[in-house]
Amino acid sequence: MNTANKLTLARVFMIPLFLVIVYWGFPGSRYVALGVYILACLTDLLDGYVARHYNQVSDFGKFADPLADKCLVMAALCWFVETGDMVGWVLAVVLLREFAVSGMRLIAVEKGRVIAAGWSGKVKTASTMVCICLMLFGIPHWLNLVCQGVILVTTVYSGVEYFAKNWDVFQENK
Repeated sequence: MNTANKLTLARVFMIPLFLVIVYWGFPGSRYVALGVYILACLTDLLDGYVARHYNQVSDFGKFADPLADKCLVMAALCWFVETGDMVGWVLAVVLLREFAVSGMRLIAVEKGRVIAAGWSGKVKTASTMVCICLMLFGIPHWLNLVCQGVILVTTVYSGVEYFAKNWDVFQENK
């Protein structure tokens, strides 16, 4: 278990903490949750840096890092839908993309291939995390709609690109 993977696991453990805080609803809880969310996002940046800079890239990290990101993002987006700060169909599109990409990764693993996150996926993750931070901070409704649009567009684009680049995973070996 290297440092980069420990940072990924720390992010996973921050997800329930984030949820407890936002659902608890004490005065200022949204800002405390924002702090936890920002800290979790920073571990994402840091684990990627550590993995590349100190040659700690691993198959576990290639799998667990995007999974931790998905869980963190989904926790926040589900809460936004529940509070009325996000429309449910945007969450449904995000979920569909994430399940589809995860399914493709599982098929690739069966064929002995690990597919790391691509550039558009990293842009999607970063922009989604920034939008979630803005939404947690409390922004005007029009900016909330812009954030939902950014999340939607980057999610769809990265999903289409991911499938286009890795479609060969579905080819039968002959």
